[in-house]
Amino acid sequence: MRTRPPIVAVEGLQVVKGRNLILDVPFLEIEQGEIFSLIGPNGAGKTTLLQALSFLSKPSRGKVCFGGKPIGNGFPVLEYRRKLSMVFQEPLLFNTTVFENVASGLKIRGVNRAQIRNVVSRQLERFGVAHLEQRSARTLSGGEAQRTSLARAFAVHPEILFLDEPFASLDPPARESLIQDLEGVLRETQTTAVLATHDRMEALRLSDRIAVMERGKIAQIGPPAEVMNHPADEFIASFVGTETILTGSAVGGNAGTFTTSVSGRLIEAAGGALPGEQVILCIRPENVTLSANPVPEPSSARNVFSATVERIIPAGFFHKVRLDCGFPLVAYVTNHALEDLRLEPGKNVFASFKATAIHVIRKKPLSS
Repeated sequence: MRTRPPIVAVEGLQVVKGRNLILDVPFLEIEQGEIFSLIGPNGAGKTTLLQALSFLSKPSRGKVCFGGKPIGNGFPVLEYRRKLSMVFQEPLLFNTTVFENVASGLKIRGVNRAQIRNVVSRQLERFGVAHLEQRSARTLSGGEAQRTSLARAFAVHPEILFLDEPFASLDPPARESLIQDLEGVLRETQTTAVLATHDRMEALRLSDRIAVMERGKIAQIGPPAEVMNHPADEFIASFVGTETILTGSAVGGNAGTFTTSVSGRLIEAAGGALPGEQVILCIRPENVTLSANPVPEPSSARNVFSATVERIIPAGFFHKVRLDCGFPLVAYVTNHALEDLRLEPGKNVFASFKATAIHVIRKKPLSS
């Protein structure tokens, strides 16, 4: 049972540019201490929603509430702005030292010199840039500059932290290190954070909840596992990393499963669908197993297909394997499995996946 109002709540929020409605969020609540991510492709409305939530730009319609109080109507915008911090893709640092950058928000708030020294030193240590405190911000690398920007944001003890693609400009090692440190600080301080990103792995790593945005609207919202494994539609499935999305027609069912015809192949999925109903089958690549021989009995994999390797794409610690099973299928394999199976384009293998590993999106049944 909720004992206090959400830290931020939205009702009927809209942003209009010219005659175009570019953001339409009827309802949204963000809880105290939650890490909440907005994900979606470029132009989906993530930054526009961040700007409206932070009052960097005033919404055209609707209201934003902080702790149950409408902002701008009984709760001054300036007072609200003093309770939050923002971190952008580009660090936007002043042309002064790292220390002075981190201290800037505290000086504006009239904090005394001794407190400033203590707070700034603490934040510089937290983000691993204490050794750079007298360095000019203009000489910092991208990762160092973003660490300084985060230290400055946390120095004022914000109740809400808004982050707009904060890792997008960093190389992979710097990004991984900074994500790890930021996650630790957010969990330690219990700071509410709203992160806008196009990188689903960042969102999966950090978030308590995820909202997928498309064309200025929230298409789906929920815990990461729910959104990733049970996307509401084909667009969301594609965006959150479901590499195989197949459209077919249900042909029958039995005891909690049903069979779908896809390009003449029969695929068994958990759940139910009416004969003739059009369905979309979503299969994540990590749920597909490759083997040199048919899966031996007993096996829980209800779907086994002869497949031809079409393409192998290196992806860090694993490889993405595109297959032709009579329908397209994508699998992830480790480097060891790649060598063990001697995978290469043109190689024939067997691909298997469980009926329960398929997420089914039901479409309208065919009219009788």
